[in-house]
Amino acid sequence: MARKKQTHDLSKKNVEYIQDNIFYKVLRFNPSNMTVDVIKIEKNEKTNIEMPFAHLPKAVKKSIKPN
Repeated sequence: MARKKQTHDLSKKNVEYIQDNIFYKVLRFNPSNMTVDVIKIEKNEKTNIEMPFAHLPKAVKKSIKPN
């Protein structure tokens, strides 16, 4: 049986980026299904979302280093 990979907590690393005038802060990386938990801040509204790792900007991907 395959072993589940643990999620990586990135909240202390302060991985943040801005895309299309929306501020994003990456909280956790889940390597088993290659997704990230993100806080999306738009017009003073905070929303927790899960998005695919592939949708992150290249500079953010390099800072996370999933391997």
